[in-house]
Amino acid sequence: MPTPSGFHARRAALRMLDAVLRRGETLDQAIGSATQDLRKPEDRALARAIANETLRWLVDFDALIDSATAKPLPDDAKPRMVLRLMLAQWLRLDTPPHAVVATGLPLLAGGPRRLAHGVFATLTRREARLPEQPSLPAEVAARWHNRAPAIAAGLAEPPPLDLTLRDPAQTAHWANRLGGESLLPGHLRLARGSAIEGLEGFAEGAWWVQDLAASLPARLLGSGEGRHVLDLCAAPGGKTMQLSAAGWKVTALDMSKRRLDLLKANLKRTGLNASTVRADALKWEPRHAFDAILIDAPCTATGTARRHPDVLHRIHARQIAEMAELQTTLLERAKGWLKPGGTLVYAVCSLEREEGEERASAMDLPLAPILEVELPEGLAPTADGWLRTDPGMLPEQGGLDGFFVARWREAPKDA
Repeated sequence: MPTPSGFHARRAALRMLDAVLRRGETLDQAIGSATQDLRKPEDRALARAIANETLRWLVDFDALIDSATAKPLPDDAKPRMVLRLMLAQWLRLDTPPHAVVATGLPLLAGGPRRLAHGVFATLTRREARLPEQPSLPAEVAARWHNRAPAIAAGLAEPPPLDLTLRDPAQTAHWANRLGGESLLPGHLRLARGSAIEGLEGFAEGAWWVQDLAASLPARLLGSGEGRHVLDLCAAPGGKTMQLSAAGWKVTALDMSKRRLDLLKANLKRTGLNASTVRADALKWEPRHAFDAILIDAPCTATGTARRHPDVLHRIHARQIAEMAELQTTLLERAKGWLKPGGTLVYAVCSLEREEGEERASAMDLPLAPILEVELPEGLAPTADGWLRTDPGMLPEQGGLDGFFVARWREAPKDA
């Protein structure tokens, strides 16, 4: 029997799912090897979309599968894995059931096709439906406490496309040309699905892709006016470009050559400048102190679950503890590199208190509280003067990633 059209994309999606759920890889790590035999970009995009929606709604797909089997399938059983992909296509990507069966069952070659076909047929006859928002894994819901339901609502759909503009004065101009909505000067939000490289302004470097929440930490440093700032763990460079555009003399440090090369390419495209340093921030020593330091620290990235739903299933207490230890070390080193009166901004795209609030509470620098006037309408600082965002916020505008941000200011020399 010939291989059905679309089978290879489904097989790639199954490989990605296996890499995430069995081996704990990120979806970004898995996609290269999983899609290596897919020649067409649209097939790679389809495989990624299937895997993303499977992970986004995994708990609910499993509940549907369990409702249609007399005996629960093991979590890692291949029929369950294939059924998850089949349900994602039917219930989330609007693929007709006959096409789902034609491309899904061949993934079980030599296996229990009849079982998978029977479960899927039962669910289609019942006209099975998903809840309005995805159910979170129990461990995740417990960690996120009372905000879990609102966060889950913000994960129901992939996010819109956010752009940061090189020149905030051109916000109205680019909103008109690209048909987007601006939530604050220098920001533009477009509907998802846009081909980035084909949009006006990309080739000339008028903007770069950056979630609204991710743009806030650099904004909190204000205008540079020629002063020196260190962007620690800088690649791929969204915040570096923000700081350069705001008039800072930027030193951008990262230990990854591949990511630094991407940062340099972004600087070249936008015509912005920064001094790049490839080094391990845990070993590097600067030649001079800085007027400001931005630490976009390595973290579990659970705040990016809208676009990276794999974090819902592969991040556990061990990874959170490891990241918190690294973040503490980075903060302790960086605070010694500030000039008197210098400002330190710490940010993580994580929803975990251990990486955010607990790290900020342990700092012994004078707090420079974040003010509501510095934030987009609808966001407010915490009572402690920090910023906490999550995907359940700004729902009418399309949401935003989860971030924690804190700011401190070293006492002036004569204080």
